[in-house]
Amino acid sequence: MREFSIRKAGPDDLDSARTVMLDTVHRDFGTGYVPRWHGDIIDLHGAYVAPVRHTLLVAVDERDGEVVATAALDSRGPAHPPNPRWLAERYPSGSTAQLRRVYVRPEHRRRGLARRLVAALLDFAAADGGYRSVYLHTDPGVPGAEAFWRSLGEVVCDEREETGQRVVHFEVPTVHPTARVLAASPRG
Repeated sequence: MREFSIRKAGPDDLDSARTVMLDTVHRDFGTGYVPRWHGDIIDLHGAYVAPVRHTLLVAVDERDGEVVATAALDSRGPAHPPNPRWLAERYPSGSTAQLRRVYVRPEHRRRGLARRLVAALLDFAAADGGYRSVYLHTDPGVPGAEAFWRSLGEVVCDEREETGQRVVHFEVPTVHPTARVLAASPRG
């Protein structure tokens, strides 16, 4: 059985983390790299490592040191546009922890890595003390993404119903015991 460690990304992890992310936007999103949506991927240090209230985590295969999954958190709420105005007002920047780039390489999915990463992000947000809510959006066309997020949070806006866009917005409870998140994983 493979062992994976979850850790804060260091300088030596950034290129590998970027590769996981870019592979995901090309393979799973079908859009490829779009600067206005994915600019943070190019500057991971500036987006997630340097800012004190942001973080970038990686899951690493202990056998070979390969980065196989990523997860990030920042203090930017959803922007309007392109998101609905009421959503941007409900989740303002500064008091909203936005979960981003929770990506797992396909060959390493269904091993509890995303749940472990999200649990660590929630712990980070709680330790910060300044976040009032935890928000994210996902593309429901990505295999398993919608079901995964529904198991952890509550849908606050399904744009397929409201605007026809392929985006679902979620809030994850801020008082979300790590044990509950990990217990939802078959491998803890």
